Amino acid sequence: MLCPPRRVAMLAVLMTMLPLAACSSGANAGKSDPGTLTIFAPQDAGVDCKTNAFTKLVSEKFKVNLQFQTTTYDAGPASEKRQISLASGDYPDVYLLVSWVDQFSQAELLKFAKQGIIVPLNDLIAKYAPNIQKAFNDTPAFKTMATAPDGKIYGLPQWNDCFHCSYSAKLWMNSAWLKKLGLKQPATTEDLRAVLTAFKTKDPNGNGKADEIPLSGDTAETLLSYFMNAFLYDPQTGEAYPSTLALNNGQVQLQASQDKWRAGLKYIASLYADGLIDEGSFTQNYDALKAKGDHADAVIVGAATTQNVGNLLTLGQKDGRDKNYDAVPPLKGPDGTGYAAYNLPSMPGASFVITNKASEQEQITAIKMMDYLFTDEGHVLGEFGTQGVNWDKPASGDVALDKDLTPLFKTLPADPDNPAPTRNKSWGALTQYNSNKAFRGAQVQPTDIYDTRGVERRLFQATELYAGKEAKDQIYPYWNVWIGADVAAEHATLRTNIENYVAQSGLEFVTGRKNVNDDAAWAAYLKGLDDLGLKRYLEIEQKAYQK
Repeated sequence: MLCPPRRVAMLAVLMTMLPLAACSSGANAGKSDPGTLTIFAPQDAGVDCKTNAFTKLVSEKFKVNLQFQTTTYDAGPASEKRQISLASGDYPDVYLLVSWVDQFSQAELLKFAKQGIIVPLNDLIAKYAPNIQKAFNDTPAFKTMATAPDGKIYGLPQWNDCFHCSYSAKLWMNSAWLKKLGLKQPATTEDLRAVLTAFKTKDPNGNGKADEIPLSGDTAETLLSYFMNAFLYDPQTGEAYPSTLALNNGQVQLQASQDKWRAGLKYIASLYADGLIDEGSFTQNYDALKAKGDHADAVIVGAATTQNVGNLLTLGQKDGRDKNYDAVPPLKGPDGTGYAAYNLPSMPGASFVITNKASEQEQITAIKMMDYLFTDEGHVLGEFGTQGVNWDKPASGDVALDKDLTPLFKTLPADPDNPAPTRNKSWGALTQYNSNKAFRGAQVQPTDIYDTRGVERRLFQATELYAGKEAKDQIYPYWNVWIGADVAAEHATLRTNIENYVAQSGLEFVTGRKNVNDDAAWAAYLKGLDDLGLKRYLEIEQKAYQK
């Protein structure tokens, strides 16, 4: 997830005012003791780093005293606190972050490595981390993504073979409404128009009120991407990856400046003008979307663009409404285009780094601890918690998510009346470094995809409708493109300004604030991109890509 803009002036003040919060007192205590390791990490709700069961396990296994400097899972405050720790010089031995909260970008790795703050991991991995080496050998793309242009590994990203995350731009539609109205799932953009019109006008929820919302969405996963792919290949997913960069015969281009982008906007704007798209789609978050999906009086949402059906509504409802939503494959546009947006689910950069505050022995301990997370044992205990409480070994008849794999583990539901015993047992997302296909695929899942415990299988099967429909020759492999430190600041400014402008302009065209059918308005939009430095932005990306 891209980092939010830094509030530089505020940081300058905060650096002199705000000490880092820590799980245990004395962030730099024990520096002469090789058995102490200070870790900066986001701390999820319900987790206490100091008393956590996995913290105790790791401490005993590696005979190390772990002290934590903590932040939240809220990306804004987490980013700010990490920046303060670095700017103040009072930073820890290790940063252990979460990719989608606030990890180090590639540019930051190069910057802090040059300053000597971050130490390269190559030798440590070669000497003390056989499981990390194996992961690199098993998945060469993992090592490639972790390796800077100079051959150094300055930090480790989290490798996450999340199949359903790879194709985030999905459309979920109410199949019960389709059946009631005698309709089929739409296959084209015009089919969709007809279906949404029927949802709006024919009272599919049967309550005699015109309260149906034909199509909704949220800001985290923009609905533009799903629909744009019926006109041209669009890789963006929303907040996670807002860029529209793609390749055209080896040349990097911005899809949002192409004529077919305008054609896509015209189509979406026409749906909006006809009242078929929820106005809140462009301003609401997950919670607001789910509130509409969970509407108490009646089912009111006909369809929504979101990666996970669980973002649209609460699963396992008494009225069974959650079982009625199914994924719609990529639509075909007027010329037959019907792509699916693809992105590598692993984020480039690093969520694990070792700093120069760590002694030689502390560096060795840190890499051994990380290496443990690359084992199945360390991964299951670290992500899910205690055996017999949070997870257990498979039983006879259990089926893995990937039916060709032998089941490895199954998670256990908490007792809703007494969830306390299951809490604070794991580090959760902090440990997802080796979530390869074999690990994710070996998790036990019910074969009934509408069983609330089987949502992973439901998402897996839904994603199969999208897999392979990406434009392989147009995918821009941003995860392997390292922007040089000499242009990193310039590039970051250009990228932020251009992406914000594209998003804002897209909203204005769709909602009619700007007339997408007006040639002058479109020309002004393109000029705005030029004025923001689009040419220079593409030059920097092209040069980095060619390396």
